[in-house]
Amino acid sequence: MSEAAPIRILVVDDHPLLREGLAAVIDSETGMSIVAQAKDGLEAIARFRQHRPDVTLMDLQMPGMDGIAATAAIRADWPDARIVMLTTYRGDAQALRALKAGASGYVLKSMPHDELVKAIRSAHAGRRYIPGEIAAQLASHIGDDNLSPREIDVLRQVAAGGSNKAIAAHLCITEDTVKSHVKSIMGKLSASDRTHAVTIALKRGIIDV
Repeated sequence: MSEAAPIRILVVDDHPLLREGLAAVIDSETGMSIVAQAKDGLEAIARFRQHRPDVTLMDLQMPGMDGIAATAAIRADWPDARIVMLTTYRGDAQALRALKAGASGYVLKSMPHDELVKAIRSAHAGRRYIPGEIAAQLASHIGDDNLSPREIDVLRQVAAGGSNKAIAAHLCITEDTVKSHVKSIMGKLSASDRTHAVTIALKRGIIDV
């Protein structure tokens, strides 16, 4: 009986040391091999087109085209692509965006190496891999009323320290509209004040700094 072909993996991360670290972990595993590396989303698409890997490890936060946009672009052309998102963010909102873009898994960079290996094998087998703590967060917010794109714009300005007047001028809306959005945001996030709303949004990955 012939040996099964190794799982061919593309590694995408904008930090060379992290790419090398991931490559070292994968190369030490039986039945896995790195076929290419990429430093950003655009390069990831080009390398995917060139090598057609079995599984892609995709960093979420990258300059230019981020991992979510790159995942969506790859899945649009190759619907069977299996992509595991790598991130430092524990927030459920980021995880949900990644899964909606077509990611097969979501792994925190701080997790043990065996979690990464499990995620790769699960994705290769056609299964989703979501760590327990992320799955619990997703489940706890499943019935929440999501913030609208405009509310997220307002919240980003609040996080940057903008007053209602400054936010209104920046977004070309009235101060009353800003106040209405802030009230809605606080209600949806169950926040006690503006600062609390920003803290919750950062923790959940609804906005980032």
